[in-house]
Amino acid sequence: MRKDYLAFFTSLFLSRLADQILLFIVPLVVFQSTQSAAWAGLAFFAESLPRFLAFPLCGALCDKFSPIRLLHISQVYRALLCVLTLILFACLGGIAWLVALSALCGVLTTQGIMAREVLMPHIFQHYSYTKTLSYSQIADQTGLVLGPLLAALLLEVWAWHWVVLWVAGLFLLADASMWLWQRLSRIRLEVFEQHRDIWVQPLRIAFGHIRSLAELQKIITLAVGVNLIVGVTLATSAAMVVGHYDAAQGDYAVLQAAGAVTTIVILFLLARVALPQRVMGAVAYSMIAAGAFITALSPSLGGYVVGFVLIVGFDKMFNVYIRTIRQQVIPTRDFGKTVGVITLLNNLSQPLAGLLVAVLAAPLGVQWVILLLAVVMTMIGAAALGWFANARNVVAAPRDQGTDSTAP
Repeated sequence: MRKDYLAFFTSLFLSRLADQILLFIVPLVVFQSTQSAAWAGLAFFAESLPRFLAFPLCGALCDKFSPIRLLHISQVYRALLCVLTLILFACLGGIAWLVALSALCGVLTTQGIMAREVLMPHIFQHYSYTKTLSYSQIADQTGLVLGPLLAALLLEVWAWHWVVLWVAGLFLLADASMWLWQRLSRIRLEVFEQHRDIWVQPLRIAFGHIRSLAELQKIITLAVGVNLIVGVTLATSAAMVVGHYDAAQGDYAVLQAAGAVTTIVILFLLARVALPQRVMGAVAYSMIAAGAFITALSPSLGGYVVGFVLIVGFDKMFNVYIRTIRQQVIPTRDFGKTVGVITLLNNLSQPLAGLLVAVLAAPLGVQWVILLLAVVMTMIGAAALGWFANARNVVAAPRDQGTDSTAP
């Protein structure tokens, strides 16, 4: 592998590793402190909603400013926020600072995700986009494999606030790798003139593409169903494993790692085997739905593990499916702003799932909440299948043309 590619993937891995450690410790620390699945669900809602709401603005910024510069800002400021959290915790105490840190870092993580999304088609031009996504997500999922394991190991030795210090160091290392990639690569990004407004006009342009492109409408609808299940799984996995099944904290880390390993295997297959897009999407959606029903109905930890692995593993296959489609049909000049809005619409159901857990876990039980959302996901998939069955295939517009971003 070329040195510049290795530096880029290393930065992606380190950034993902640090972000995953934060995502791992927040619901776990909250649950251990409160012994309440409802509070853990509410904490997940609080940390995940800001990162999703930030997607439209972050996407518009990536069309207007250098995505490389925005990526540096994302990583450096996350490290600074970690240090600020330690100072506030030392002065005032409490675990609320951890949830606030994760929420703020989530916004900056969103900026980093959007910057990389805009960069990748220009970095790996000799690969197919599906293969590019598969390889990049292998680096991403390696962070998912090691993140929970490293977090669990660090939590065995230190309190959570010292783990946050390690996270700050990882973000700085990720930024150093990006600086190295810049020195080694010779990428020149095409610059498009943009409207000065980064709020209203980008939203108008993005929603214009969504209204006119049936393929975008379809993947948004399906993604809402998938992210209901992903959200409820992320919000309840700590409570289910440590609380409902009475397993150890280390077992929870192993569960997370098993899901990530499965994802890496699936992504390697996608990088080497060309699947028709419709087959890829159908298989991923079906397996996630099956995993949801298994986690909801399983009486044992072993069954829950199977369902969890299906959800987490095939979620990334579905992610490759929707990202491939939107890269084909969205004009380059409007790519960031449109993907930002789409990602927001796709992922709003994740914090909604966390909120539903917070409201319904006590009266219904966690497994009944999962079962309810599994039924909703199935209904969304069936409705989307009928809705778009007769829709005409959309021919992608040339990638150097599209909506005039400077129009009033």
